[in-house]
Amino acid sequence: MLAKNQLKDTTIPKDTAALRNALGSFATGVTIITTLGKKGQKVGMTANSFTSVSLDPALVLWSIGRDSNCFDDFISAEAFAVHVLASNQQELSNRFASTGSDRFAELECPEGLLGIPLLPECNVCFQCTIENQYDGGDHVILVGKVHDFMDNGHKPLIFHRGDYASL
Repeated sequence: MLAKNQLKDTTIPKDTAALRNALGSFATGVTIITTLGKKGQKVGMTANSFTSVSLDPALVLWSIGRDSNCFDDFISAEAFAVHVLASNQQELSNRFASTGSDRFAELECPEGLLGIPLLPECNVCFQCTIENQYDGGDHVILVGKVHDFMDNGHKPLIFHRGDYASL
């Protein structure tokens, strides 16, 4: 076993494709995060970096890549919603994972906390205000305080090793 003082910055894995594949072996749920952008526009993206942090206070987190096309909008937002997708919502996940199109086209989205758009018919939705932001290397970790949630009790959409699955 290496002692801590023997570790160097050169221990960073060099094969990032293999590292991504190994990290993908951890099955996760699929979420879409929404907010209002800097110009008041609806903003959303697919993410699987979501997790719970605390029950008291109710805190959740997710991370956004610094190279994301909606990075500035989420970093400057006051609130966001986390929509945990149901097993039949793969198309919605793909829509919000793509770039270059209006992700909200033909979706009727009621307004939630501070006007954030809420997606219809999701498995679970958490409405949050930004509690903290932390540096996470090539990502920023966003911690949100949960103010409201709803749970429809559907089976979740799952992502594992680069592909969708369900229970």
